Amino acid sequence: MEFPKFLLGDNTDYPDAIFIIHTEFPRFIINLENDEVEWLEEFDKEDEKELASEAENLVQAANDFYDRELSRYDD
Repeated sequence: MEFPKFLLGDNTDYPDAIFIIHTEFPRFIINLENDEVEWLEEFDKEDEKELASEAENLVQAANDFYDRELSRYDD
């Protein structure tokens, strides 16, 4: 099964949270309520250096996805 790069998620146990799930490597979930990121991958030291530089771009892409989704609800 193929998934989109980003998925929107919510959960009634976290009524104020909006989750964006990144399904491609490196997989992660970001909680837009507090910008907390949970990585779903394990990284070695070399990966962590590359991840640090890429993380900001990935989080921005997740936020852009959310903004795009919201704008589509308004249409």
